[in-house]
Amino acid sequence: MSGGTVTLDRLVSWLSRFRELVTEQQAYLTELDSAIGDADHGANMTRGMNAVMEKIGATPPGTADELFKAVGMTLVTSVGGASGPLYGTFFLRLGMTAGAVSEFTGESLSTALHAGLDGVVARGKAEAGDKTMFDAMAPALAAWDETLGGGGDTVAAASAAFTAAERGRDATEPLVARKGRASYLGERSAGHLDPGATSATLLFQALSETLKG
Repeated sequence: MSGGTVTLDRLVSWLSRFRELVTEQQAYLTELDSAIGDADHGANMTRGMNAVMEKIGATPPGTADELFKAVGMTLVTSVGGASGPLYGTFFLRLGMTAGAVSEFTGESLSTALHAGLDGVVARGKAEAGDKTMFDAMAPALAAWDETLGGGGDTVAAASAAFTAAERGRDATEPLVARKGRASYLGERSAGHLDPGATSATLLFQALSETLKG
C-alpha cells in the first residue's frame, strides 16, 4: 500500500488474516454461540474461511469483482446457518460495487464496504440494536468515513473502524436479540455478546492489522 491506495494483494492478505483470527477464536465464537445460538458459529466461520483461502490462495483473481465473487460464493456454499448467506452476501455486494479494479482508495473501499453492509441488511433485515453483526459493522464504517472526512489516511480509517466495531460488539451484551436464532430466547439472550458481531469485529481487526503491515 502506498499513498493510501489499497492493492488487491493486500485485500487477499486481509482475507487470510481473517481466516487466522476466526481459527484462533473458533472455540470462543462457539462458546458465545452456545449461549444464544446453535453452538456452530466458530466451526462454520473457520470452515468457510479455510474454503475461501483454498479457493483463492494459489492464484487469486486479478480484479476485485472476481475476487469477492469467489469469496462470497464459497462462503454461501460452505458455511451453514445464517453466517454463510450473510457473509457471502457481504462479499458479493462488495465485489459487485467495486467492479473490475485492482486497487482502492480509502473512499472507494468505503463505498464497497458500505454496499456489503447494505447486502447484509437486505438479507437479514437487521437494524441497530437487534444484537447482530450489524451492531459492529455499521459503527465501524461510520468511524471509517469520519476519519477519512477529517483528513485521516486509510490506515487510520481502518484502525478507527476496528475500535468502533469493538465498541459496537461490546454494546450487544445487554441487548435482547430481535433477529436470528438468538431472538427465540427473548430476555434470556441478554447478558451475552453476539457471536456475529464478534466475528465481524475480527473482520475489521484483520483489515486494520493488514493495512498497518
